Parts: sequence; C-alpha cells; structure tokens
Amino acid sequence: MSALETFEKLLAQGKDNALLRYSLGNECLKLGRTDDAVAHLRAALAFDPGYSAAWKLLGKAQAEAGAAAEALDTYRQGIDKAEAKGDIQAAKEMRVFAKRIEKQLAGE
Repeated sequence: MSALETFEKLLAQGKDNALLRYSLGNECLKLGRTDDAVAHLRAALAFDPGYSAAWKLLGKAQAEAGAAAEALDTYRQGIDKAEAKGDIQAAKEMRVFAKRIEKQLAGE
C-alpha cells in the first residue's frame, strides 16, 4: 500500500487533522495531482492556520498548478503566520519563493 493510500484510508476512518491533510497534500503533489494537493493543504490550514509548512507547500502546489498570483498571496500570508509564530526559517524560505514569483510575474 502506498503512503497516499494509507493516508486516504486514515481519512476515510475519520481521522482528519492538520498533519494528515498536510501529508495527503504532500503525497498528491509528488504525484502531480496539484488540485488535490491544494484542497488537502487548504484543509490542513483550516485545522491549524499557523501551520508554516502547510503554507509553504500550498504556495508550491499553487505555483506548480500555474496559479502564480495565488501562490504569491499564499506565501505572503504564510510569511506573516510563520513570523507571528517565530518560525523564522519557514518565513525566510517563503520570502525566497515569493521573490521568485514576483520576478516571474513582473516579466510576463
């Protein structure tokens, strides 16, 4: 059984939480299922709006889905949440990703 199948089974059993949704989002993203990844990561953030890693991965999923402006907005929100929580490394990483998208959008 794949990791995705294991996580989907847990979800079907009603064990829904931020970490499970983050894990599902991560596995979907690895498989190129960006829409599913975005949905799961949004669910993770509904459970825990301060989940820095979920903000970072949601931005990545949106960027990979071609939604650059949405990804930029997500990174900006994620930076605010990470800084408020003291998660300096995540904020720093998201700043780098946000800058890349800003340059990409400016070049279009």
